[in-house]
Amino acid sequence: VVVGVAAASPGRSSIILAGLAALVAGALSMAAGEYVSVSSQADLESSDLAREAKELHDMPEEELQELAGIYEARGLSPALALQVAQALTQHNALEAHARDELGIQELTRARPLQAAMASAASFLVGGIFPVLIALFAPIGQMVFLQYGAAIILLGLSGYFAAYSGGSPAGKSVLRICLWGTIAMCITGLVGFLFGTGPVG
Repeated sequence: VVVGVAAASPGRSSIILAGLAALVAGALSMAAGEYVSVSSQADLESSDLAREAKELHDMPEEELQELAGIYEARGLSPALALQVAQALTQHNALEAHARDELGIQELTRARPLQAAMASAASFLVGGIFPVLIALFAPIGQMVFLQYGAAIILLGLSGYFAAYSGGSPAGKSVLRICLWGTIAMCITGLVGFLFGTGPVG
Protein backbone atom coordinates (compact mmCIF):
# COMPACT_ATOMS: atom_id res chain seq x y z
CA VAL A 1 0.00 0.00 0.00
CA VAL A 2 2.75 2.43 0.95
CA VAL A 3 4.67 1.65 -2.24
CA GLY A 4 1.55 2.29 -4.31
CA VAL A 5 0.84 5.60 -2.60
CA ALA A 6 4.48 6.67 -2.79
CA ALA A 7 4.55 5.89 -6.52
CA ALA A 8 1.64 8.28 -6.98
CA SER A 9 4.00 11.07 -5.83
CA PRO A 10 2.02 12.65 -2.99
CA GLY A 11 3.56 14.42 -0.04
CA ARG A 12 5.02 12.69 2.97
CA SER A 13 1.89 13.25 5.05
CA SER A 14 -0.25 11.37 2.52
CA ILE A 15 2.17 8.43 2.50
CA ILE A 16 2.23 8.30 6.30
CA LEU A 17 -1.55 8.55 6.50
CA ALA A 18 -1.97 5.75 3.98
CA GLY A 19 0.55 3.62 5.86
CA LEU A 20 -1.16 4.14 9.20
CA ALA A 21 -4.59 3.47 7.71
CA ALA A 22 -3.34 0.27 6.09
CA LEU A 23 -1.62 -0.74 9.33
CA VAL A 24 -4.75 -0.34 11.44
CA ALA A 25 -7.09 -1.81 8.84
CA GLY A 26 -4.80 -4.76 8.21
CA ALA A 27 -4.38 -5.53 11.91
CA LEU A 28 -8.13 -5.36 12.51
CA SER A 29 -8.82 -7.48 9.45
CA MET A 30 -6.31 -10.12 10.50
CA ALA A 31 -7.70 -10.14 14.03
CA ALA A 32 -11.29 -10.44 12.84
CA GLY A 33 -10.48 -13.23 10.40
CA GLU A 34 -8.50 -15.15 12.99
CA TYR A 35 -11.22 -14.69 15.59
CA VAL A 36 -13.93 -16.03 13.29
CA SER A 37 -11.79 -18.96 12.19
CA VAL A 38 -10.69 -19.98 15.68
CA SER A 39 -14.20 -19.42 17.05
CA SER A 40 -15.49 -21.96 14.55
CA GLN A 41 -12.83 -24.39 15.71
CA ALA A 42 -13.73 -23.72 19.35
CA ASP A 43 -17.42 -24.32 18.61
CA LEU A 44 -16.55 -27.62 16.95
CA GLU A 45 -14.44 -28.69 19.93
CA SER A 46 -17.23 -27.78 22.35
CA SER A 47 -19.71 -29.77 20.28
CA ASP A 48 -17.38 -32.79 20.24
CA LEU A 49 -16.89 -32.58 24.00
CA ALA A 50 -20.63 -32.31 24.64
CA ARG A 51 -21.29 -35.35 22.46
CA GLU A 52 -18.52 -37.30 24.18
CA ALA A 53 -19.90 -36.41 27.62
CA LYS A 54 -23.32 -37.68 26.58
CA GLU A 55 -21.84 -40.94 25.29
CA LEU A 56 -19.93 -41.41 28.54
CA HIS A 57 -23.17 -40.97 30.44
CA ASP A 58 -25.29 -43.17 28.18
CA MET A 59 -22.86 -46.02 27.46
CA PRO A 60 -19.88 -45.92 29.83
CA GLU A 61 -18.80 -49.52 29.22
CA GLU A 62 -18.62 -49.07 25.46
CA GLU A 63 -16.61 -45.89 25.92
CA LEU A 64 -14.24 -47.68 28.29
CA GLN A 65 -13.63 -50.40 25.72
CA GLU A 66 -13.14 -47.78 23.04
CA LEU A 67 -10.50 -46.04 25.15
CA ALA A 68 -8.78 -49.34 25.88
CA GLY A 69 -8.76 -50.07 22.15
CA ILE A 70 -6.97 -46.79 21.51
CA TYR A 71 -4.20 -47.69 23.95
CA GLU A 72 -3.98 -51.21 22.58
CA ALA A 73 -3.53 -49.78 19.08
CA ARG A 74 -0.62 -47.75 20.43
CA GLY A 75 1.21 -50.87 21.51
CA LEU A 76 -0.06 -51.81 24.96
CA SER A 77 -1.16 -55.33 25.71
CA PRO A 78 -4.96 -55.80 25.96
CA ALA A 79 -4.80 -56.29 29.73
CA LEU A 80 -2.58 -53.25 30.32
CA ALA A 81 -4.60 -51.13 27.89
CA LEU A 82 -7.78 -51.93 29.81
CA GLN A 83 -6.07 -51.22 33.12
CA VAL A 84 -4.85 -47.82 31.91
CA ALA A 85 -8.28 -46.99 30.47
CA GLN A 86 -9.96 -47.86 33.76
CA ALA A 87 -7.53 -45.76 35.78
CA LEU A 88 -7.90 -42.73 33.51
CA THR A 89 -11.67 -43.12 33.40
CA GLN A 90 -11.84 -43.09 37.19
CA HIS A 91 -9.63 -40.01 37.30
CA ASN A 92 -11.37 -37.97 34.58
CA ALA A 93 -13.15 -39.87 31.84
CA LEU A 94 -13.99 -36.86 29.67
CA GLU A 95 -10.45 -35.54 29.81
CA ALA A 96 -9.05 -38.93 28.78
CA HIS A 97 -11.42 -39.26 25.83
CA ALA A 98 -10.89 -35.64 24.80
CA ARG A 99 -7.13 -36.08 24.76
CA ASP A 100 -6.75 -39.58 23.33
CA GLU A 101 -9.88 -39.98 21.19
CA LEU A 102 -10.59 -36.45 20.01
CA GLY A 103 -7.09 -34.99 20.20
CA ILE A 104 -8.24 -32.04 22.32
CA GLN A 105 -5.90 -30.90 25.09
CA GLU A 106 -6.17 -27.93 27.40
CA LEU A 107 -2.93 -26.37 26.19
CA THR A 108 -3.91 -26.64 22.53
CA ARG A 109 -7.62 -25.80 22.76
CA ALA A 110 -8.85 -23.08 20.44
CA ARG A 111 -8.82 -19.64 22.10
CA PRO A 112 -10.33 -17.08 19.70
CA LEU A 113 -9.44 -13.91 21.59
CA GLN A 114 -5.81 -14.88 22.15
CA ALA A 115 -5.46 -15.96 18.53
CA ALA A 116 -6.97 -12.68 17.30
CA MET A 117 -4.65 -10.60 19.48
CA ALA A 118 -1.60 -12.57 18.37
CA SER A 119 -2.54 -12.18 14.72
CA ALA A 120 -3.07 -8.43 15.07
CA ALA A 121 0.20 -8.02 16.98
CA SER A 122 2.13 -9.94 14.32
CA PHE A 123 0.69 -7.72 11.60
CA LEU A 124 1.50 -4.57 13.55
CA VAL A 125 5.10 -5.66 14.14
CA GLY A 126 5.65 -6.35 10.46
CA GLY A 127 3.68 -3.34 9.24
CA ILE A 128 5.27 -0.69 11.43
CA PHE A 129 8.51 -0.67 9.42
CA PRO A 130 7.03 0.84 6.23
CA VAL A 131 5.44 3.56 8.36
CA LEU A 132 8.78 4.33 10.02
CA ILE A 133 10.46 4.50 6.62
CA ALA A 134 7.72 6.84 5.43
CA LEU A 135 8.46 9.07 8.43
CA PHE A 136 12.21 9.36 7.95
CA ALA A 137 13.21 8.35 4.40
CA PRO A 138 13.90 10.98 1.73
CA ILE A 139 10.86 11.41 -0.51
CA GLY A 140 12.92 10.92 -3.65
CA GLN A 141 14.05 7.46 -2.53
CA MET A 142 10.85 6.40 -0.82
CA VAL A 143 9.75 3.69 -3.27
CA PHE A 144 13.17 2.06 -3.42
CA LEU A 145 13.70 2.11 0.33
CA GLN A 146 10.21 0.74 0.96
CA TYR A 147 10.83 -2.05 -1.52
CA GLY A 148 14.25 -2.88 -0.06
CA ALA A 149 12.97 -2.98 3.51
CA ALA A 150 9.98 -5.09 2.51
CA ILE A 151 12.15 -7.60 0.66
CA ILE A 152 14.51 -7.91 3.63
CA LEU A 153 11.61 -8.52 6.01
CA LEU A 154 9.95 -10.98 3.64
CA GLY A 155 13.23 -12.82 3.18
CA LEU A 156 13.75 -13.08 6.93
CA SER A 157 10.20 -14.33 7.50
CA GLY A 158 10.63 -16.89 4.72
CA TYR A 159 13.93 -18.05 6.19
CA PHE A 160 12.59 -18.49 9.72
CA ALA A 161 9.42 -20.18 8.45
CA ALA A 162 11.52 -22.64 6.46
CA TYR A 163 13.94 -23.16 9.35
CA SER A 164 11.16 -23.91 11.83
CA GLY A 165 9.50 -26.27 9.37
CA GLY A 166 12.70 -28.04 8.38
CA SER A 167 12.35 -27.19 4.68
CA PRO A 168 15.01 -25.70 2.36
CA ALA A 169 15.44 -22.04 3.26
CA GLY A 170 16.64 -20.86 -0.14
CA LYS A 171 13.52 -22.00 -1.94
CA SER A 172 11.23 -20.47 0.67
CA VAL A 173 13.06 -17.13 0.66
CA LEU A 174 13.08 -16.99 -3.14
CA ARG A 175 9.39 -17.77 -3.38
CA ILE A 176 8.24 -15.21 -0.83
CA CYS A 177 10.53 -12.50 -2.20
CA LEU A 178 9.36 -13.18 -5.76
CA TRP A 179 5.69 -12.89 -4.89
CA GLY A 180 6.37 -9.88 -2.68
CA THR A 181 8.14 -8.19 -5.59
CA ILE A 182 5.23 -8.95 -7.92
CA ALA A 183 2.73 -7.55 -5.43
CA MET A 184 4.73 -4.37 -4.87
CA CYS A 185 5.30 -3.87 -8.60
CA ILE A 186 1.57 -4.10 -9.23
CA THR A 187 0.68 -1.67 -6.43
CA GLY A 188 3.48 0.66 -7.51
CA LEU A 189 2.26 0.55 -11.11
CA VAL A 190 -1.29 1.31 -10.03
CA GLY A 191 -0.07 4.24 -7.98
CA PHE A 192 2.06 5.51 -10.86
CA LEU A 193 -0.73 5.21 -13.44
CA PHE A 194 -3.35 6.90 -11.28
CA GLY A 195 -0.99 9.38 -9.65
CA THR A 196 0.93 12.31 -11.01
CA GLY A 197 4.16 10.54 -11.85
CA PRO A 198 7.14 8.79 -10.30
CA VAL A 199 8.64 9.89 -7.03
CA GLY A 200 11.54 12.30 -7.44
